[in-house]
Amino acid sequence: MVLGAARSGKQMLMLLCVIVLLVLVSLVVVLTRGASKPLDVHSPAGVVQGYVTAVVNGDEDTARKFLTDVDDKRCDGYESVAPERNIRVALVRTTQHEATADVVVSISYSNVSGPFGSPEYANEESFELDRVAGTWRISSAPWPLLVCADEGFKP
Repeated sequence: MVLGAARSGKQMLMLLCVIVLLVLVSLVVVLTRGASKPLDVHSPAGVVQGYVTAVVNGDEDTARKFLTDVDDKRCDGYESVAPERNIRVALVRTTQHEATADVVVSISYSNVSGPFGSPEYANEESFELDRVAGTWRISSAPWPLLVCADEGFKP
């Protein structure tokens, strides 16, 4: 009877070691995967990536450098608000023509409040870009990431 208990204890110890090893490997993978790879800054997707990074970091001046000089009418009548901080943006597709481009992204929002945990939802939005003097510039950004020329972040 004692022999069976010793064997069972060794099996439990081995199982525990395997579980600990899997947890450690998972942590290493999550912590070392790093940030997204920077895209070519001269491509429409790279311009959108630079713009989104600036917006999420709250850097209005850098974000404005990615925009055309055309005023977005959606900025009229809005007060400045801080950008969403709990968002993730993923590239869906890019459609590029001679002088224009559309970059579609998926914007995921997470809300850490509420009684049932952290709900998340996502929707696809589109950036419109124009080639200005050989450089891609954003002519229209989706409202969650909209920066207005003179007045800061807008909804």
